[in-house]
Amino acid sequence: MRIMVNEQALTVSLEEFGLSKYEAQAYVALISKGTISASELAYYSDLPRTKIYPTLLKLESKKLVIISKSKPIMCTATAPEDAFDSVIHEQINKVNAMNALISNLKKASEESRKSRGSEEKRYVHISANNVLEQLRMMVDGSKSSINIMVDQWGLGLLAECKEQLLSVLRRNLEVKLLLPSTQIGSESYRAIPNEVKIRSSDIIQNCFVFDETEVLMIDDENGKGAIFSSTEVLGTNQNRIFADIWRNSVKTDALADMTKNEAQEVYKIIRIINENGLTYILNSIMISKKPDLDMLKLLEKNGIHLKNKSLDEIIEIMDAALQIMCSGHVNFDANTKNITIESKLNSGHSLPWAYVLDGCLQKQGFKTRTVYQNNQTKGEKVTIKISKN
Repeated sequence: MRIMVNEQALTVSLEEFGLSKYEAQAYVALISKGTISASELAYYSDLPRTKIYPTLLKLESKKLVIISKSKPIMCTATAPEDAFDSVIHEQINKVNAMNALISNLKKASEESRKSRGSEEKRYVHISANNVLEQLRMMVDGSKSSINIMVDQWGLGLLAECKEQLLSVLRRNLEVKLLLPSTQIGSESYRAIPNEVKIRSSDIIQNCFVFDETEVLMIDDENGKGAIFSSTEVLGTNQNRIFADIWRNSVKTDALADMTKNEAQEVYKIIRIINENGLTYILNSIMISKKPDLDMLKLLEKNGIHLKNKSLDEIIEIMDAALQIMCSGHVNFDANTKNITIESKLNSGHSLPWAYVLDGCLQKQGFKTRTVYQNNQTKGEKVTIKISKN
């Protein structure tokens, strides 16, 4: 048989221990209903709407409720055993009565949890018209970190939060941003402050995780959002997903000064070389004595035409690609007429890029000789020695 706690009796008892009638009604309603909005609290506690916010603030000052920073405001009762611990010690002469009250309040809380199920399922809907303002508020209110995954729609919204981003960056917050490669160099991309750490990956959602606890998700089809608070499970899971994607994502620092078209071209070359380059070289070495020219053909088949570019332009493209893929560089020594290609990774990561450069040089009428060096601790180095035919 289910035991029902008399809420009116609880309210009267709370008034005896220093709470006003409105404060007592609000607290008992929160214990019974769990995390609810301010408007719902007004309904369940039978308080006038004009009194609900002043009452909540008084309860918060007494550490009896927790009020969220999101809109609409969500409020949660502090656990009875925590809320009244100090009162028990201060009013030792009433300890027996207070303990009885706490016992009844805990029963009400347990009954509420059983009927509601998991609190992690609760979330707040945000209309499309209010999503941007909500995002600005949550960015500005962050305390330690913001992890962001966005598509084109989400990046556009984030670009309109530049002032808030600058504000939190001045407070030394860590802000990480994952976005699709198609957005590198876009107008929205340019609006993001330089201090934000940006990487590229295939993004399938608009998800913002604030301080590892509060999650805002936005639907790019209808612009609506949802805030998930009290997210020990969801927040931890989203941070784990973000960390995995970030670890395998592509850096974008080398493209900061490029136009969108230039950046997209570099990413396209990286994708082609990444997916097919090394395999293509090994196959072509077996059937052709000029694998370098085959690499150019591979790029041309995929819409990349380097033969129309100057040597300086080609070196700039290769240098950006190597920085992104293996923390490497391409350097041209005007005195020795040598090009060096360096990679901090071993296992042939620099070879496809060396063959591309070698092929371009031969197409422009230069005679080349390639020297490959491999150091287990320092990485790879390929030197292309150039002379005129």
